[in-house]
Amino acid sequence: MRILGVILGVLLLVAGCFVGIYNSLKTARIDVDAQYGQVENQIQRRADLIPNLVNTVKGYMQYEEKTLKEVTEARTRVMGAGSPEEMAAANDQLSGALGRLIAVAENYPQLKSDAHFTELMREIAGSENRIAVARRDYNDAIKRYNVKIETFPGNMFAGMMGYTPMKQFAAEEAAHAVPQVKF
Repeated sequence: MRILGVILGVLLLVAGCFVGIYNSLKTARIDVDAQYGQVENQIQRRADLIPNLVNTVKGYMQYEEKTLKEVTEARTRVMGAGSPEEMAAANDQLSGALGRLIAVAENYPQLKSDAHFTELMREIAGSENRIAVARRDYNDAIKRYNVKIETFPGNMFAGMMGYTPMKQFAAEEAAHAVPQVKF
């Protein structure tokens, strides 16, 4: 009877550990998904501002159709992204297109002094900051998740439960190059 009690106790202990590890991994994965939702939320906020910016700029930039088209197409790619990797690539393209739009806007003093344009640019800059914070938080959540599934005792059970390491948002290769500043 004692042997059966000891065996039952060990089984309950192992089951309790397994449930604890499973819940810990599941919680970490849910946190990753929630943080990615915040990244999407902030990117959506910026994408919602872009049509207003493009319409404001159109009146001033009659000869800059290519730049406006690039911004619009990049926004469409962001809206259609299906995975974190696609979202990161599309977001980087949109950021580049917006940077080119802002550079071109420098050639139009009337546009720079337009209150609506100025407010939209302030909102977009705020969105860029929010996106950076959301990406940082998402990467932190992935780090916590990856640590749980790659360290003991999580690594013993993670594979059995279908948990695999996740990739973090990373800067594009071009971001590693030293920018050229010419006056």
